[in-house]
Amino acid sequence: MRTCSLADFMEIITPWLSSDYLNKVYKDDKGHLLLLFTDGVKEVYQIEDCTEEQLSEALDDLKKKGIQVED
Repeated sequence: MRTCSLADFMEIITPWLSSDYLNKVYKDDKGHLLLLFTDGVKEVYQIEDCTEEQLSEALDDLKKKGIQVED
């Protein structure tokens, strides 16, 4: 699991913002974000510096970019 800020997270995932690479993003019951890639790789992130509302807005932005997001 990686711990980072919301801004760092958004920067980290920018190269993967395509359904060709990123299959699904979802939040687990502990509040961690899980990224599932088309090749079966899973990355887990703990976002430290944002509110639940800010995180929801970021996930909505990913949806708008065509990424499957489960809340």
